[in-house]
Amino acid sequence: MERDDIIEYSLDTHHSEEAGKKIRRKIWLVTAILTVITAFEVAVGALVHQDSPSWWIVKLVFIALTLLKAGYIVLVFMHLGDERKILKYCILVPYFIFIIYLIFIALTEANAVHTAWETYGG
Repeated sequence: MERDDIIEYSLDTHHSEEAGKKIRRKIWLVTAILTVITAFEVAVGALVHQDSPSWWIVKLVFIALTLLKAGYIVLVFMHLGDERKILKYCILVPYFIFIIYLIFIALTEANAVHTAWETYGG
């Protein structure tokens, strides 16, 4: 008796081999782009020391690249890249504004805690 609750999704594809090749090429391209950006972040993080005067620039670059990667993942894997431009902006812009706000709050509070620690606790 054959079970009817097991669905083999790979047998249910409705595209040609050429379309399959385009899909696989796109997946490899996305993987390569994300790998290159991540390797760049790791290399910069390993080469630039935290006591360097340019460390704050490195942190800003990390934040920007992380937002870039997050937006790219949403565009590709959530199929937002196939939508109209206004829909992309309506979804991504509030997300980026919220993330920038959270970063601002984290940096502001970290500075306040550091100042309070030096003034009262340290």
